[in-house]
Amino acid sequence: MKTSVIRRRFLDYYAQNGHRIVPAGSLVPGDDPTLLFTNAGMVQFKDVFLGTDRRDYVRATTAQRCVRAGGKHNDLENVGYTARHHTFFEMLGNFSFGDYFKREAIQFAWGFLTGELGLSKDKLWVTVYKDDDEAADIWINEIGIDPNRLSRLGDKDNFWMMGDTGPCGPCSEIFYDHGADVPGGPPGSPDDDLDRYIEIWNLVFMQYDTLADGTRVLLPKPSVDTGMGLERLAAVLQNVHSNYEIDLFQSLIKAAMAVTGCTDIENRSLRVIADHLRSSAFLIVDGINPSNEGRGYVLRRIIRRAIRHAYKLGCDELFMYRLVDSLVAEMGEAYPELAKQADQVKQVLRNEEEQFARTLENGMAILESGIAELSATEIPGELVFKLYDTFGFPADLTADVAREKNLAVDMAGFERLMAEQRIRAKSANKFKLDRDIDLNLDGQTTFFGYESLIGDGCVVKLLRDGVDVTSLAEGETGMVVLDGTPFYAESGGQAGDRGQLTAPETQMQVIACNKLQGHHLHQVVVQQGTIRVGDRVTAQVVREERLNTARHHSATHLMHAALRQLLGEHVQQRGSLVTFDKLRFDFSHLESLTREQLRSIEQLVNQQILANTAVVTEVTDIDTARASGAMALFGEKYADQVRVLSMGEAGFSKELCGGTHVERTGDLGLFRILSESGIAAGVRRIEAVVGPYALAQIYQQDDLLINLQQIYKCAPDQLIDKAQQALVQIKELEKDIQRLSAKQAAAIAGDLSVKAVDVSGVKVLAVQMQGIDAKALRTTIDELKSSLGSAIIVIAAVNGDKVQLAAGVTQDLLDRVKAGDLVRELGALMGAKGGGKPDLAMAGGGDVAQLQTALDQAEPWVRHKLGA
Repeated sequence: MKTSVIRRRFLDYYAQNGHRIVPAGSLVPGDDPTLLFTNAGMVQFKDVFLGTDRRDYVRATTAQRCVRAGGKHNDLENVGYTARHHTFFEMLGNFSFGDYFKREAIQFAWGFLTGELGLSKDKLWVTVYKDDDEAADIWINEIGIDPNRLSRLGDKDNFWMMGDTGPCGPCSEIFYDHGADVPGGPPGSPDDDLDRYIEIWNLVFMQYDTLADGTRVLLPKPSVDTGMGLERLAAVLQNVHSNYEIDLFQSLIKAAMAVTGCTDIENRSLRVIADHLRSSAFLIVDGINPSNEGRGYVLRRIIRRAIRHAYKLGCDELFMYRLVDSLVAEMGEAYPELAKQADQVKQVLRNEEEQFARTLENGMAILESGIAELSATEIPGELVFKLYDTFGFPADLTADVAREKNLAVDMAGFERLMAEQRIRAKSANKFKLDRDIDLNLDGQTTFFGYESLIGDGCVVKLLRDGVDVTSLAEGETGMVVLDGTPFYAESGGQAGDRGQLTAPETQMQVIACNKLQGHHLHQVVVQQGTIRVGDRVTAQVVREERLNTARHHSATHLMHAALRQLLGEHVQQRGSLVTFDKLRFDFSHLESLTREQLRSIEQLVNQQILANTAVVTEVTDIDTARASGAMALFGEKYADQVRVLSMGEAGFSKELCGGTHVERTGDLGLFRILSESGIAAGVRRIEAVVGPYALAQIYQQDDLLINLQQIYKCAPDQLIDKAQQALVQIKELEKDIQRLSAKQAAAIAGDLSVKAVDVSGVKVLAVQMQGIDAKALRTTIDELKSSLGSAIIVIAAVNGDKVQLAAGVTQDLLDRVKAGDLVRELGALMGAKGGGKPDLAMAGGGDVAQLQTALDQAEPWVRHKLGA
């Protein structure tokens, strides 16, 4: 049974049993700072299990792509060495949100494995939590499992927790017995870590909530979360022992053989390449680009590890991007986004391969230099770590070079430094969940701000400094939660509204509005009176700010569509900020945009504005919205009922969005781009304005041109010529200054040379000068070297209370005296710091009052060095 068939049959089986097939979530968890990557099928349902997100279904099933290559779950170093570790894998899962529990979960799983797939019951072994008599009873007395094929295990193996607190519960795992000819014992036995019994499915029964004090209480609605590795199941059904022998991997491995020239299909490096190709491609599809930090750094490591293994196979050409088509052939049907972005994936991989080729070249040069300076037969761990950590040069490549040169490698020292780095990284980890404030409110705030900017609401909660209070008095600041409001709460990149809350004899200024647990939190300053829980207030949004915010938000939709139309469908939103006075839009793209491209984007957006078409809003379910072609933004979480915004001619832009927008595109007035820049590897940023702010920007440019005309005393069409003429004049003047400086330096050198003293045939000069800059200082030292012959020179340039110390040594003395040593020695006497090359070094800062004392030590220091 092919892997693609197994995936489809699993989803269909659960759909036939009342489950909603939910599309796979992004590998980058949306709005979840606790995870580096999506590493399990339940990640996209985390808020549902926590009770902060509600869906219109209580049963779900998914085929979720997962990455375990960073953070707590990291299998990167194991890939290629074991039969079942991957950086990328697919997890099949079924979920119950307060609907069915242990009995149905066990029955569904057993029915799928033994009925739908036809696995022999005698080949399956199950485990339950040591105290879970209920699950054991279901397995033995209802399913009919042989009690001798059931193990009870403890917390480590069969109790699952989301974190130190929160939902948790016992597990029941299903193992497949590969037969007596494979070494290993059943779960719970001393040799259960060998390969005979392989876990294929984990059923988690979430029935408890762990409180902050460690106490466990029963959940009001117990739930189910299961996960089964598709690759492991395929290995069982295809009667192979290693995941790398299944059809999907064999196709990728054969493609890798073709491009690398390797003829041994069992070669470990081919497995690494096949695995890393999948994780790299899907991370790129989900918007990650190689970089030196965070998720981008993990992607870079994965790609470079694959390149390293191709290098081991003797392939020194660009190869990885050539495997993308084979991956699309295997997985493009299940994941259409992979096929759609194949060209972008190829480009990113090729760019990274080209860059790493240079890294290999640079790393080899540094390694060869380090080896040349060795006084022993072992490459120190510090050098291995420096190459790896600073230059991205793999440690195993260093080891290969060492073997070729009959050298040992201090891997223990390298591992010690790596361990220290891991400790530093762990302590600096910012993936932390903040759940300090619990509003403890049912339902959610009713938002009527789409229809009206003013309306009444009842105060249901007041907070001051995050603590519940019954009232807020004049002069106090706090948060007001209403049962209904016209204030838009900050979300989706759109800033929250500002305005007023008023009641008889009470007035509050709303300075921001945020959302927490489905409720709108109005941040207020009480200007008059006192507000109390239960009071009714009139909420009014600042009209002009809302209108201009809506204009800028609608402009982001039009610009996003224009970017995709002009640059390609690989363009995806990577973040945005929409306020009343501007918009900021981050998007995935590898190269800076040209002036012509930016002009084309402006023109395309303004064409849609001039068309003045109606902005159409439709509320529908998420599946219908996606089927209609509406774009879902990267990393966003959506409810089952979503708002679809369509704007522009002929479906120019169609996105899911809960923000506020204009009624017609013409309401934007005018669109102007202010700037375009890069903010991260593969991520660009455009800042732009619309409406009155675009007009103000044009006026500002007009004023600039008028001022320039007045300065140059010319017409607008003559400005460029005038500016170019001025630049030519400036360059000529700079040349004149350089010529004069050279003459001045020669004259100064002539005057100073007579002050040099002779120390064993070496001229030593240590003087201070007033008002000389760094460039003239270096030129003077060069002139003195030429005039004095064999010489050591120290000049201190004094400008007010600042001093710069420079030391120069002629070439014939460098084997005995280094300028850097001299400048550091004298600088230390006055608190100056610096360094430089052996023939020229400089130091700055320090106490001017101690300058002469430092200069007086130059001659004794030189005498000591020369042994005079």
